[in-house]
Amino acid sequence: MQEIPCDMLACGYGLVPNIELAAALGCALTEEKGYSQVSVDASQATNLAGVYCAGEGTGIGGVDLALAEGAIAGYAASKQNIASKYTSQRHTWRGFAKRLHQAFRLRSELRHLCQADTIVCRCEDVRYEQLEQHSDWRDAKLHTRCGMGACQGRICGSANRFLFSWEKDSGRLPMTSAKIASLMTACESDTN
Repeated sequence: MQEIPCDMLACGYGLVPNIELAAALGCALTEEKGYSQVSVDASQATNLAGVYCAGEGTGIGGVDLALAEGAIAGYAASKQNIASKYTSQRHTWRGFAKRLHQAFRLRSELRHLCQADTIVCRCEDVRYEQLEQHSDWRDAKLHTRCGMGACQGRICGSANRFLFSWEKDSGRLPMTSAKIASLMTACESDTN
């Protein structure tokens, strides 16, 4: 072991797939590699008819895996035969994803790295000692505002999951902001 003096240390808690939209739609999720991801079949189809998922939502694996999965999903969604070169590419890049995960797996000693004043939620300046007092994500969120800042828990959510085994609340629709005029127009066209 080597000790290096420093004024500040930043720690990441892994790359985590963004599954909010798929979860809000009701797509089935699976737990793999320590995080949830969208469950898909060989054609990238989810459990919902006509809904496909490719790339980050199906697990962190890099741009080349995402491109291969996207091509497969596109062929499947358009009812075309899936070109074998894309299934071969997907297989290759899934191997890369597996090695990536093994190389960057979070080590258990990171759970004991935080001190009382360690900032866990940078958006709301919430410290580790404030979170230790709570039993779950929702309780901590209500009392400390952890996860309610600009990133909406995208950063501190994975840290809290690793540190406390807390599951972040699923996202709520709309997933991005929308103008009231746009929503009114959508409602008007539904009534016509």
